[in-house]
Amino acid sequence: MVVDVTAPRLDVDGLLADPAIRIVVCCGSGGVGKTTTAAALGLRAAEVHGRRTVVLTIDPARRLAQSMGLTELDNTPRQVKDIDAAASGGELHAMMLDMKRTFDEVVEQHTRPERAAEIFANPFYQAMSSTFAGTQEYMAMEKLGQLRSGDQWDLIIVDTPPSRSALDFLDAPARLSRFLDGRMLRMLLAPARSGGRSMFSLVTASFGLFSRAVQKILGAQLLTDLSGFVAALDSMFGGFRQRADQTYRILQDPQTAFLLVAAPERDAIREAAYFAERLVAERMPLSGLVLNRMHETEPAGLPATESEAAAERLDAAGDQPVTADVLRIHAGLLRQTEREIRVAATFTEAFPQVPTTAVAAQPADIHDVDGLRTIGALLA
Repeated sequence: MVVDVTAPRLDVDGLLADPAIRIVVCCGSGGVGKTTTAAALGLRAAEVHGRRTVVLTIDPARRLAQSMGLTELDNTPRQVKDIDAAASGGELHAMMLDMKRTFDEVVEQHTRPERAAEIFANPFYQAMSSTFAGTQEYMAMEKLGQLRSGDQWDLIIVDTPPSRSALDFLDAPARLSRFLDGRMLRMLLAPARSGGRSMFSLVTASFGLFSRAVQKILGAQLLTDLSGFVAALDSMFGGFRQRADQTYRILQDPQTAFLLVAAPERDAIREAAYFAERLVAERMPLSGLVLNRMHETEPAGLPATESEAAAERLDAAGDQPVTADVLRIHAGLLRQTEREIRVAATFTEAFPQVPTTAVAAQPADIHDVDGLRTIGALLA
């Protein structure tokens, strides 16, 4: 299905088969079929193009595991067995980001065992690694960097969260740098960097005033825990920032392809336009737009107005009520198709150089590998 004859066609098979493409990032708002698209791309890359592929979802929904016939997904890639890749030699694996487990892995890899145990026991670490705002984005950068640096995978497909936070991981390096360079953090680290004295050893008069004021607000134990947490992580934060910056540069590299996924609805198209503007501003390689759940109807030579008029004539004659109903259904579907094309055109007109492909609406939800295979064929 071609939405706009003036828009270039997205060559999905060409993208998946290109050995220079190592990462595909799927972005889009919730409910547009992004997870299904990511899984279908991964399956086609493995079955048709023989690539050793892993699909990483940051979305905590269970749809990916269910559609691939897996009982569960966790922080370790699990191989999808029920695929037809014997001829191509490809493999398909899937995993779901566990931000706490990824944070634990970073600590274990970059600190001594005794320091790691100290960090794990700290109440602030326990809270930050599980619920702290921004931790998911930091850990997504870490996990993507781990997958890419291992050189184990021919292709990594990332299914991002279903909201504007889908691109928050692009901000992770800058946000982490602001945190590390912040005045509050430097003051909290001052005692540890001056020889390990207590948080309440007055390094300077100004720090003493700051310490007493914060202690009065937060309490001595809470501030002690916070100071201990910051001091314990100080030795590994520099490496964390360096790795995040490196992953960010990978996302700007031509080896990465960003695909926008949208449905032909105003809000979804508006979100896709927001993502496109952001990717252009960040100099990220935007490779195309996937329009899911597009409708089409035949015969093309029967306009909606004529179909409705014919139905009215049959009603007036009291003849062939089933045919009249079919004509009305056809008219309604044709109007829906025209409306979807108009909505999609708001994106293609704003970004005429972005390649586009459309996937026809399916009669039922996709819940297994056969369904993913069908979507992959439609994408291509």
